[in-house]
Amino acid sequence: MNLPKKQNLIVLACLILQTSCASSPPSDVTDVCSIFEDRRSWYKAAHNAEQRWGVPIAINMAFIYQESAFEARAKPARSRFLWIFPGPRASSAYGYAQALDTTWAEYMAKAGNRGASRANFADAVDFVAWYNANSSRISRIDRDDARDLYYAYHEGNGGYQRGSYRSKQWLVDAAARVQSNSSRFATQLEGCRRELDKNWFQRLIS
Repeated sequence: MNLPKKQNLIVLACLILQTSCASSPPSDVTDVCSIFEDRRSWYKAAHNAEQRWGVPIAINMAFIYQESAFEARAKPARSRFLWIFPGPRASSAYGYAQALDTTWAEYMAKAGNRGASRANFADAVDFVAWYNANSSRISRIDRDDARDLYYAYHEGNGGYQRGSYRSKQWLVDAAARVQSNSSRFATQLEGCRRELDKNWFQRLIS
C-alpha cells in the first residue's frame, strides 16, 4: 500500500535532479563538442537556430559563453552602497544570453516565440541567432564576423554604427575573446558535427 507513495517520491526526486542538472553549466564550457555531448537537446536547439536565422552555431555559442558561461539564471553583479550594502543591478540582463527585458520582449513579439524564457537554452540560443541576423541585416555585418556582431549585440545597432565601442577597451577585449572562442568552437565542431547529426538509432549501431 505504501509502494505508490515511494514511487512518487522517487519520481519527484528524479525530476528535481533533472531540473538541477539542466540549469547547471556543462562540465567543460570551453569545448563545444563536450557541451553538446552533455546536452544533446542543446545541439538540436543550436542547429535549429542556425537553420532558422542563418548565423553559425559557433558564433551563437561563443556569445552565450561570453555572456553567461552557460549559467541559466545569470544576472549582472549588484552595486554596493557604502561598500557593504547590496544596491541595484547594473541592468535587467538575465539568463544564458543576458538579454534585457525590453529586447527580450521585442524578440518574443517579432520572432513569434511568445512565452519564451531567458533561462531556457533553446529560447536563448534562438534569441542570440535572431539578434545577430538582425545586426547583419541592419548594420551590414557579415554573419561570420563574430567580433562586429558582438559589438552590435552589446551596443545596439545604433551604437555600433556610431562606433561607440571604440572608446571602451574592455568591450574591445571582450569582442576579441568572442572572436577567438567562435573560431575555436568552429574548429571543434568540424571534428564532431557528423557524430552529433546522427539520430539515436544511428548512434546505437555505429
